Amino acid sequence: MKSVFVGNMNFQTTEADLRILFEPFGEIARINIVNDRGTGLPRGFAFVEMADDIEAANAIADLNGRELAGRSLTINEEAPRLQRSRPRGRSDSGPGAR
Repeated sequence: MKSVFVGNMNFQTTEADLRILFEPFGEIARINIVNDRGTGLPRGFAFVEMADDIEAANAIADLNGRELAGRSLTINEEAPRLQRSRPRGRSDSGPGAR
């Protein structure tokens, strides 16, 4: 299974729009449109998980730079996630630190 990054999306792009775009290349396992935690509004990018690595590579090659809803999409393989050294939202410095 390969995760494909889809960037520079129009903020009104839906999961159905992405499904229509990617389905000709193969089976889609999951689509995740990323929303801002504070506002709940889309951040303009998504991840599409495809069941087959070769189908995902074909989608990346064919769809990168394609226009969708007035925006030229950036499509590539998802970069590996970096490990965080400490939990998010916690600070050991500043006012109130012990």
